[in-house]
Amino acid sequence: MDMNSNNKDAFGLPLVIPSYEPDEKLLRLLADLGTAGFRNIIIVDDGSGENYRDIFEQAQKRYKITLLRHDVNQGKGRALKTAFSYILENCPGEVGCITADSDGQHTPACILSCAEALMENPSCLIMGCRCFDQENVPARSEFGNKCTRLTMKYMAGVSVTDTQTGLRGIPSAFMRELLFVKGEKFEFETNMLLETKSQGIPIVEVPIQTIYIEENKSSHFNPIKDSVRIYMMFGKFLFSSLSSSVVDLVLFSAFCFLFRGKQWGALTYIVLATVLARILSAAYNYLINYKVVFKSKNSVKSTLIKYCLLAVCQMVCSAVLVDMLYPIFGGWEVLVKVPVDVALFFLSFFIQRELVYR
Repeated sequence: MDMNSNNKDAFGLPLVIPSYEPDEKLLRLLADLGTAGFRNIIIVDDGSGENYRDIFEQAQKRYKITLLRHDVNQGKGRALKTAFSYILENCPGEVGCITADSDGQHTPACILSCAEALMENPSCLIMGCRCFDQENVPARSEFGNKCTRLTMKYMAGVSVTDTQTGLRGIPSAFMRELLFVKGEKFEFETNMLLETKSQGIPIVEVPIQTIYIEENKSSHFNPIKDSVRIYMMFGKFLFSSLSSSVVDLVLFSAFCFLFRGKQWGALTYIVLATVLARILSAAYNYLINYKVVFKSKNSVKSTLIKYCLLAVCQMVCSAVLVDMLYPIFGGWEVLVKVPVDVALFFLSFFIQRELVYR
């Protein structure tokens, strides 16, 4: 890439580097950024303590950066929000900002590519994405990114090749919204991706170099502890679905016990039990999804109509399939119903995510 680019605005975009207990790699990065022409660098000292004050003072004196400080460590998410607040107040005319890590994994050329992409796409979230199929990628980083990528794609409908990248271009309007998004630590970056889904913000991926220094030992991201924290946000999806399924199965079993062997014309007791159980469990599921899971801002009327249409279709499919399969397999009706409803559950989830609560 030509580092003598004439795009002065890209070089002038606020560049945010959150830092916790940095080493000399931060100073080397700042030297390279200064040589490249970046002139609006904001460092956030996230409570590194007295032992690291000298590094930050050197950074401030040598490279004329803006230094923001937390008295105690509050997490990467809070450090980014501190920088966002500063930029929105002091740089109101900027199209947005770039965020990068302090450990040398992001080169000036890669940072510039994301800055230029933000200038060209001022309403999009820019993601500097690494390739995890190379031999130099540490196993924990490869595992963490691939697991999170699959979870984001299938659970949240956000398809990104590098979910954990710290190199991002964030529009000003989106920065303002992110100040109110939950997450103080690494989970904030995942919440940021989820927020693009709810707000309809496009994601633009920019390929960058895949650099890992000393097997990424300086990273404060714990692939086990922090992945659990990230994946916990999906727990509410599972709780709503599983608890609704339990309610549905309990009611279905109870109604089968009450009506077993009876038939009203073409209406069998299995169909009636399915309908009654599904109506009650669907009402429970709708309330949980509306209030807790999706926290929808849409009106009850618009979401309820779509939810009811989906619930009716799902109920009909469940009743017909169970009624057709039970004579073939026999046994206990619930054992036939479980696999049918599991398949319908996945289909229903995607429809709810994309259409009902979109």
